[in-house]
Amino acid sequence: MSAGQGREAAPQRQLPLDLRLRDTSRFAGFYPGGNPLARDAVEALAVGVGMTEPQILLHGPPGVGKTHLLQAACHQGHERGEPVVYLPLAEVADVSPLAVLDGLERARLVALDDLDAVVGQGDWDEALFGLLNRLRDGGCRVLLAATHAPDGLGSRLPDLTSRLAWGPVFRMQVPEEEDLKRILAQRAVLRGLELPEAVAEYLLRHYRRDLVALLELLDRLDLAALAEQRRLTIPFVRDQLARS
Repeated sequence: MSAGQGREAAPQRQLPLDLRLRDTSRFAGFYPGGNPLARDAVEALAVGVGMTEPQILLHGPPGVGKTHLLQAACHQGHERGEPVVYLPLAEVADVSPLAVLDGLERARLVALDDLDAVVGQGDWDEALFGLLNRLRDGGCRVLLAATHAPDGLGSRLPDLTSRLAWGPVFRMQVPEEEDLKRILAQRAVLRGLELPEAVAEYLLRHYRRDLVALLELLDRLDLAALAEQRRLTIPFVRDQLARS
């Protein structure tokens, strides 16, 4: 689903790339670990129930599930027939903010990822401030994600910092070892892949304990196992790691 898909009849904005949601980014595929409150809040906002404020900001380092939750909410809204927008700002930071943000208030759910990539730039600060006001006035639900909390993003516009903290702000917790094993096991099930616990433990001992990197590695191992008609065993994984 592209960033403009599902909007009412209106000229499509020309962005420099096709922005799509990952099929695996669903609420059912999200292991909450230390983030159950954030997950529940984002899911409630996605369906528009149980909200005190129609805006949520998630912050934390890469690999804690921010993008997964934003995309899961957009999947949910799209399946309900709502016009939704998912926009990773790091991918459009070199584009005029007016060209990128114009018309987003037509959506019912807007998810802005990678705020760190643009906040602190004068033109982007002004444009985001205006957009958040329009979204609120239009009754749009808003999801935001950044590495830092609003007061740590370095905005040159104090009013933008306050707008970013309009609703609940959740600090996403880094997955611990047991969480990482469960997340890998869950992704393996979604791919129809058997991942023995011993293999998962081997990956954690011999590869970076970065969730994004681990999930990308699991996807590569799945493709390699399929191509070679092999199961995921420690010798097979060891061989694949040696090749990389």
